[in-house]
Amino acid sequence: MSGGGGGRRLSLLRLRRMIVKELRQLLRDPRTARVIFVAPVIQLLLFGYAVDTDVRNVATVLVDHDRTPASRELVDAFTASGYFHVVMRSDRPADMGRALDAGRAVAGLEIPPGYEADLLAGRAPAVQLLLDGTNSNTATVAQGYAVRIAQSVGARVAARAAGASPEPPIAVRARAWFNPSLASNVYNVPAVIGVIVLLMSLLLTAMSIVREREVGTLEQLLVSPLTPTELILAKTIPVAMIAPLQLALVTAVGLLWFDVPFRGSPAALLLAATLFILAGLSLGLFISTISATQQEAFLGMYLFLLPAIILSGFLYPVETMPTFFEHLTLLNPLRHFLEIVRGIFLKGAGLRDLWLQYAVLAVMAVVGIQASIARFRRTL
Repeated sequence: MSGGGGGRRLSLLRLRRMIVKELRQLLRDPRTARVIFVAPVIQLLLFGYAVDTDVRNVATVLVDHDRTPASRELVDAFTASGYFHVVMRSDRPADMGRALDAGRAVAGLEIPPGYEADLLAGRAPAVQLLLDGTNSNTATVAQGYAVRIAQSVGARVAARAAGASPEPPIAVRARAWFNPSLASNVYNVPAVIGVIVLLMSLLLTAMSIVREREVGTLEQLLVSPLTPTELILAKTIPVAMIAPLQLALVTAVGLLWFDVPFRGSPAALLLAATLFILAGLSLGLFISTISATQQEAFLGMYLFLLPAIILSGFLYPVETMPTFFEHLTLLNPLRHFLEIVRGIFLKGAGLRDLWLQYAVLAVMAVVGIQASIARFRRTL
């Protein structure tokens, strides 16, 4: 097997010795070991709790002009739902506006006078809901909750007044598949696992070659019989051996701590993770070959990482992005891995269902490693 570098062939003996050297260098430093095994767990716990799109306990100002049993029933329904928390009550609508302006509340609920009388007479009273739109996601979700609660209470009061409970003309019985409770951590934690694996893959390889250059050992390696291919593979394989352990660790935390369902095959997840890790390692190595210092490599890593997260579908659905950026996401390995990992965790999907994403990751891994080798040869 040709390895480049003056016609020298790739030597498995040299490669094995270099891999052993890299493994020892990675694991003998306690700080590196903490980065490899402790940091991913801490990051998963932080992301798992912080990245939560569920809306609960929305601070609400209440202005009840009616003060009747029906209006109190409406307020009780709002607070009992767990979505709204009344932090202030007033008789003046102006107080509601001032609380929203000052940021003391996110929502304001105003019940008009005659609310109960209108309901009992079969008229639809106009209940006003004001929302702080600076966080559009929270405002949209809270508005949906409020509409459903108000409609449910209004229908219940009107049915009691009529002395019967007539069936509505259309009965909507909604059920969410794969995530029946619509809990955001069930959707987010598998994606967080992918982000952490990519971060660790980049972190452990982006500074590998440039670190050898800074400490002066790269010259020693260059005058050795090692070929550029052997050197790049030796930098890749040890981290590729450690990364699945990281994956197993953070996956166990996700399953046991966050109670995320796992409906697919561990073998399918391991195969996807291996391809994704190799693609991430190749990107890290490429960054290392074009960087002059470790600081430059570190900045280059984060220059890639942040757009990769944004364009992966982790925070925002890919389908809602402009057409150009939607096409650009196809070059992002994190997007393909997130589609795989969410499919495996939540849907029980396998290789037959997600073969295209597997193939793209495999191509990215091969092309990335070859590009790193070619760039390293040009650097030499």
